[in-house]
Amino acid sequence: MTSSPARLVVLVSGSGTNLQALLDATEDPAYGAVVVAVGADRDGIAGLDRAKAAGVPTFVARVADHASRADWDAALTAEVAAYQPDLIVSAGFLKLVGARFLAAFGDRYVNTHNSLLPAFPGMNGPRDALAYGVKLAGATLFFVDAGVDTGPIVAQVAVPVEPDDDEASLTERIKEAERAQLVEYVGRLVRQGWTISHRKVTIG
Repeated sequence: MTSSPARLVVLVSGSGTNLQALLDATEDPAYGAVVVAVGADRDGIAGLDRAKAAGVPTFVARVADHASRADWDAALTAEVAAYQPDLIVSAGFLKLVGARFLAAFGDRYVNTHNSLLPAFPGMNGPRDALAYGVKLAGATLFFVDAGVDTGPIVAQVAVPVEPDDDEASLTERIKEAERAQLVEYVGRLVRQGWTISHRKVTIG
């Protein structure tokens, strides 16, 4: 990797707590990255406010503003490409990107999910884990592919399920572990580099 900090574009759809963790981490030059832009799929969200408070440029790409999902995907791709990112981070971005975005960024677009994939993909990881009765839940950081939470895995962290857990309590504990994992491994990826071969991600 070069000595200049890696360029991160972060995509958000909501409160932006994972974004804030990355913004805080990048304040240390030793982290090796800087957030150069934050994109969203909707206006008026706290994630955009966090970016603006940090002086980071923002953009919004709303699906409803485009004639088709493919047109939206092309517009999102162009918005992100304008910032020449080294790594793109989905930090609670609730839209599935399309073929054009993946063709441009598929080997440098990471997402975090609140289960130990491949178990419990989709929107309700903690709820599904509780319903199944597992003893270990957790979070997964992975490179995005064309499936739903099916891409090559970068890292995983386990979170024990407590006997009195409900969806809210388990979700909150997973979020804490997920946030720490995201910050640690985004930093490792940008400082050490990575390769992806046959679903295996190697850092360094």
